[in-house]
Amino acid sequence: MIKLNIVTPEKKVFSGDVADVYLPTETGEIGVLETHTAMVTPLVPGELRYAMEGKVYPLAIGSGFAEVDQESITVLTDMAVTADEIDETKAEKQKNEALKALENLDHVEDAEEIAHLQATIGRSTAQLKIKRG
Repeated sequence: MIKLNIVTPEKKVFSGDVADVYLPTETGEIGVLETHTAMVTPLVPGELRYAMEGKVYPLAIGSGFAEVDQESITVLTDMAVTADEIDETKAEKQKNEALKALENLDHVEDAEEIAHLQATIGRSTAQLKIKRG
């Protein structure tokens, strides 16, 4: 077992012992088991899954970081929600509005606005994937 802590700016979402964790990273999904090599990795919006007592629990997460050592994983992210917490209509609307805004952006040099819109699209897409199973 490995200790998993998932924290957002608003609250501690989860804290408990799990069998394994799968994290969405910039280079693809990684799996973490007990005694994993220590590391810090950036996270991208997507699906975080953890197994506990023979059941897999998915969460839609936003951007953030994961710190891993041989005994624990700490996930710091701007969003972490279960399927029950997701408003599918709202997520779809946010995604579509961000896609439209991105297409209509006049100034390609506005890197901050582009990053914000891409993050919104990523978070919304992750939520829709979790909600729709």
